[in-house]
Amino acid sequence: MTSLEVSAQNEESGPGGYAAARLLLLHEKERSGPPRRAALARLTDDWLAGLFAAAAPPRGTALVAVGGYGRSELSPRSDLDLLLLHDGTADKAAIAALADRIWYPVWDLGLALDHSVRTPAEARATAADDLKVHLGLLDARPLAGDAGLVAALRTTVLADWRNQAPRRLPELDALCRERAERTGELQFLLEPDLKEARGGLRDAQALRAVAASWLADAPREGLDRARRALLDARDALHLATGRATDRLALQEQDAVAAELGLLDADTLLREVYEAARTISYATDVTWREVNRVLKARSARPRLRSLLGGRTGGKPPVERTPLAEGVVEMDGEVVLARTARPERDPVLPLRAAAAAAQSGLPLSPHAVRRLAATAKPLPVPWPAEAREELVTLLGAGEATVPVWEALEAEGIVTRLLPDWERVRCRPQRNPVHTWTVDRHLVETAVRAASLTRRVGRPDLLLVAALLHDIGKGWPGDHSVAGETIARDLAARVGFDRTDTATVATAVRHHLLLVETATRRDLDDPATVQAVATAVGTLGTLELLHALTEADALATGPAAWSSWRASLVADLVKRVAGVLAGEPLPDPEAAAPSAEQERLAIEALRTGEPVLALHTRDEHAAAHDDSPSGEAAPEPVGVELVIALPDRPGVLPAVAGVLALHRLTVRAADLRAVDLPTGLGSGSVLVLDWRVAAEYGSLPEAARLRADLVRALDGSLDIPARLAEREAAYPRRRGLAAPPPRVTVAAADSRLATVIEVRAQDAPGLLHRIGRALEGAAVRVRSAHVSTLGANAVDTLYVTRPDGSLLPPEEAVDLARTLETALG
Repeated sequence: MTSLEVSAQNEESGPGGYAAARLLLLHEKERSGPPRRAALARLTDDWLAGLFAAAAPPRGTALVAVGGYGRSELSPRSDLDLLLLHDGTADKAAIAALADRIWYPVWDLGLALDHSVRTPAEARATAADDLKVHLGLLDARPLAGDAGLVAALRTTVLADWRNQAPRRLPELDALCRERAERTGELQFLLEPDLKEARGGLRDAQALRAVAASWLADAPREGLDRARRALLDARDALHLATGRATDRLALQEQDAVAAELGLLDADTLLREVYEAARTISYATDVTWREVNRVLKARSARPRLRSLLGGRTGGKPPVERTPLAEGVVEMDGEVVLARTARPERDPVLPLRAAAAAAQSGLPLSPHAVRRLAATAKPLPVPWPAEAREELVTLLGAGEATVPVWEALEAEGIVTRLLPDWERVRCRPQRNPVHTWTVDRHLVETAVRAASLTRRVGRPDLLLVAALLHDIGKGWPGDHSVAGETIARDLAARVGFDRTDTATVATAVRHHLLLVETATRRDLDDPATVQAVATAVGTLGTLELLHALTEADALATGPAAWSSWRASLVADLVKRVAGVLAGEPLPDPEAAAPSAEQERLAIEALRTGEPVLALHTRDEHAAAHDDSPSGEAAPEPVGVELVIALPDRPGVLPAVAGVLALHRLTVRAADLRAVDLPTGLGSGSVLVLDWRVAAEYGSLPEAARLRADLVRALDGSLDIPARLAEREAAYPRRRGLAAPPPRVTVAAADSRLATVIEVRAQDAPGLLHRIGRALEGAAVRVRSAHVSTLGANAVDTLYVTRPDGSLLPPEEAVDLARTLETALG
């Protein structure tokens, strides 16, 4: 016992001495982690034992710590889980008075208390009705009073747990699954709940309970270390926030990392994810074993009845061959008796591919043996190893659990050394659902369903697995990834041509979606630039499928039928260029019949004329691609507006659309020259692609009325948008990065290309339009791309006479926009 604890024990049993000693202990820098938790538990034990003794307890009573406190795992703000146990012989009033003498000092200190007063029979009955109570009693620990009473209760409760395991364990499994569905997977969350999320402290407790049943046991390797890492993170979180919280919020992560002596928040998350992954894998393996044992137990009585009560010994276990050295046994993929991993370096990949193809789990014992004894593959890999890797990646959803089993024993990193840099690496973008490594596997899963669309499915699957491998390195991850992918593709055994194709796919995996959503596809320079980068029709085909797989694996906000249609349009145009077809001249394109009709009407009336066309964009998705799995989007709308050319059109239209909660996706602006005899004057035609934010479309008449008011100045759009801006939901404590405006190197002969990156907000395009009007430039087209809270608006602008801006003017315009948006 330390001098600190001795001095606290020598204090009065009142709260003052304990509170001071507790405060000193929590801020001792030289003690943290398990030693501090144990010391805090001992300090609390002594204080509560003093309270119990000072209350002159009747005979046959005991104070018991249960749950986390019973395990001596007290974090700075942990609840105190206490049970006042009595044998029923004492007067009820005396028991109530004893409870008050203990509970009230705890409450006076502001400590959270979960308390109960029960006899052993009542405790058993409550445990039988409430699974959580039963779990807490499994960790019961005597603090003061009749130790024999507590020991008897522990023995009885543990016996009940083992006797009732066939009923209680499925109940616990269902409870864990429900909690995981509600809170998500800790190893992928940007703001994880260290206790409740799947792979968190609750699951670690559940594994202890399964082990206590003697029915199955969790893999021990790394489990205690993972649990300790999560407890340490929770301790630091409590100290950094001063609150009893288990949620590792973004704004707290730097402080928690500093408390733990870690480099930064990313290092913290990576350690948390590693721990959660260990617990999640152990959870999967343990519950699979529990279900196997329970199924076997339930089958024995039926077998005996079929044999007339004679079993004649254990029935033989069937072993079904799956591949050389690999068999199925009892619902798992295991190694054959004749397998020799030390002589067969391809065996780990062969076993993994066989497991994924059969949709069966890979036995953890087999994986452990492979990790310990298999020889490294020669470099470059033999053709069989490369084929088994492709087979594994092409198995679809069944790939994921097999890959996780390989990762749990370090086999993936041994096969692909650069994998270590992306393993458990967080992605600081809420659009991403997964960590970097899991995103790569999920992309391969998505790519597996697209292999019928490409000539080289093997290259697609490997490029999908490697496309973000550069995120473990500084700088542009696509550039770094190209080098790494080239090395890994050669290591895997691809020839020089295939290696170059994989490297090109990794280098340009964002090219199609970024170009399609941020550039003018009618500009020949746009299409020619993509064709030059891609080089061949085969690579274009590969990139098209990779783009879709990558976006679908990113998250629901990253892909839509709108994006799919834009990418498909771009691919069609680039394919034409690669096939030698000439690009049409956008300047020679005539207005459509509708645009001409609206222009004539606007010229005749001198007022804006609108036409709305509803499009079911979800139905427009590819029928043969998994993009049809995405949730239906808000109804898409084509909005065509014609009006006499005048200043302020772009900000007015953008502002009115924002007020009506319409999200702008693209805007094309062109002056229409009417045929002779139809009138004279300049008419501006705006062709917008918009989506209803909440699925409802405004009437064209209302849009037109507000547009007229905006143009004549009777509708104060900035004031109305300011009201919306004030109410726009933002995460408290997180400041958005400043906007960034650059002149894009697009080589367009039609316009100067300005790219705006900013926090998405109502009326952003309106503010951009006002700044452009003030700079006296003409907007030819605008292309809006939004992912999560980030907007990328690309503007094609010219001088009023239609000429490109000189470089110095373009840079000045970018600075002006940056200032206006800031």
